[in-house]
Amino acid sequence: MGIDAEDFRTYVIRPTLQKLDANSADAELLLLGTAAIESELGAFLKTEGQRTSGIYRLHGLTHRHIWDDYLAERPELASKVRGIASQREFLDNPHAELTTNLAYATAVTWLAYVRHPQFTLPRGASVLHLATLWKNCYHTRDDLTVQDFVQRYEELVESSHAVA
Repeated sequence: MGIDAEDFRTYVIRPTLQKLDANSADAELLLLGTAAIESELGAFLKTEGQRTSGIYRLHGLTHRHIWDDYLAERPELASKVRGIASQREFLDNPHAELTTNLAYATAVTWLAYVRHPQFTLPRGASVLHLATLWKNCYHTRDDLTVQDFVQRYEELVESSHAVA
C-alpha cells in the first residue's frame, strides 16, 4: 500500500507546485495520477533491473536532461528546484533525490511534463486527458497504456476522494 492520495496531494504536490509558481488543481491531479500509475503512490520505489526510481519512476537520464537541457536555460527556475533538493545528498548522489525527497521528485517530474513540446494542460482536464498527457509526454514506453493510467487513477486517486 502506498501513500494516501489526498495526503500526498495536500502535503507534497501542492506545496511543491506553489514553490514553482505552477499551482493548479489539474497539475496536482496529473502528478497524482503519474505517481499512481508509476508506483502505486509509492508502494514500490525501485524495481530490480530498471533504471527508473522513486514515486514517479523517473529515469536518471531524463533527470539529467531536465537539468542540462531545460533548467540550464532557466536559472531562476533552476534555483527554485535546487532549493527543494537536499543540501548534501543532491551533491553526492542527485538521482537518489528522486527516491528520498518527494518534493524534489515532484518538482522534477512536473518539469519533465512542462519541457515537452506537446504539453498543454487545460483547466478541468478529464482523467482520459491526463492519461493521454502522461502517455505522450512522460511514459512513452509500451509497457503501460492510457487505459492502465485510467484504471490506476480510479483505484487509487478517485477512491481516495470518495473516502475523504
